[in-house]
Amino acid sequence: MRRQDAAPEGCLAVAIRIPVRIVVLVLVVPVRMVWDALVVGGRLLKDTLFRPLGRAVMWVFAPVGRAVVWLVEGIATVVAWLLTGLGYALAWLGKLLFVWPWVGLWRYVALPLGRALAWLGNVLIVVPAVWLYERVLTPVGHGVVWALRGIGAGCAWLWRVSVVTPAAWLYRALLAPTGRGFAWAVLGLWGAITWVGRGVWAGVTWASLGLWAGVVWVASGVWTGVVWVASGLWAGITWIGGGLWAAMTWMGRGIWVGVTWIAMVVGTLLRWIFVVPTVALWRWVLAPIGRGIAVVAREIGEALGHAWRVAGYISLAVGRFLGRLFRWIFVEPVRWAYRSVLTPVGHLVRDAVWRPAAEAARSVGRTTRQALASARETARQTRADIRRMVFGAPREPEPLALAKPRSEPEPVPLAKPGGGL
Repeated sequence: MRRQDAAPEGCLAVAIRIPVRIVVLVLVVPVRMVWDALVVGGRLLKDTLFRPLGRAVMWVFAPVGRAVVWLVEGIATVVAWLLTGLGYALAWLGKLLFVWPWVGLWRYVALPLGRALAWLGNVLIVVPAVWLYERVLTPVGHGVVWALRGIGAGCAWLWRVSVVTPAAWLYRALLAPTGRGFAWAVLGLWGAITWVGRGVWAGVTWASLGLWAGVVWVASGVWTGVVWVASGLWAGITWIGGGLWAAMTWMGRGIWVGVTWIAMVVGTLLRWIFVVPTVALWRWVLAPIGRGIAVVAREIGEALGHAWRVAGYISLAVGRFLGRLFRWIFVEPVRWAYRSVLTPVGHLVRDAVWRPAAEAARSVGRTTRQALASARETARQTRADIRRMVFGAPREPEPLALAKPRSEPEPVPLAKPGGGL
């Protein structure tokens, strides 16, 4: 039974289902009936003929079979040897016809062609790229490095001339003598400082403030010059670096645009040459044909299964009808004849003929056995009398004297551990 939530079937399946099932049922019913008849006949033959015949054949022809097996094994060995030689010959012939041509094609066609393509790729791609790197990018890079080194050397020279040299001169010519003079005045007037401390401290403070103001003014001017020079140098470096970066960016974008355009053109050509026809062929030709073939094959398979089952029921009904007809025509008359005719006749023959004949045969047998026993006894006695007349009577055995019986053994007293008997 089909499920209610199954997907709806197409019109092709619904249209071909009933005719296909009718045609398949008409074709399969005779085949199924013949198959069932063959199965029943085969089982009957197996149980009544083939199995006993097979056992007899195995009992009779087992030695012959062993001899045949030995002969077949010898022939198989010879044939295997011949087939092995033929296999070696065929392998050599296969190598000659299939392997060696491909090896020659690979060795003398594909490899030279691959080497030529590799040489062409080297000439068209690798050599220009190496030349561009060696002749363009490397000199540009060396120039950039040289420019940066020159700019760095200029900045260092400007720093040394603008800052380090004036500061050293200021320290040697002004600060060091002033400091030494202050130190001499302090050491010389140490004793007087305590007396004129306020006046001397005021004079020293005023001189120090003036000197500090001069130093600050000179340092501010020097720092302003250094900042201006550094700003100019940085602006120059930035302008040069921006130009180089713009040039490299423009070259990289041009190369990328070229590669992208080539890849897009090749991809479009491959798509319209291979992909689009293949997709159209699959979508509009192969897929519909495959779906139709699948639907037809599924319906034919389901129709075959359904028809086989229905034919089985029909064959079972026909077999039962034929069996009942055979029973009514043959089995029941034979059974009635056996019960109503043969059984009373057999009982009459048994009671009137076989039992008296058997009793007479048994009495004759008893009489014959008794006569034969009397004859055997008479012959035995005759042979004993003749032996006694010729050889004499046998001696009677003398009784042997029994020895005096031994006296019964006396009981041995046993002593208990406590001292009693």
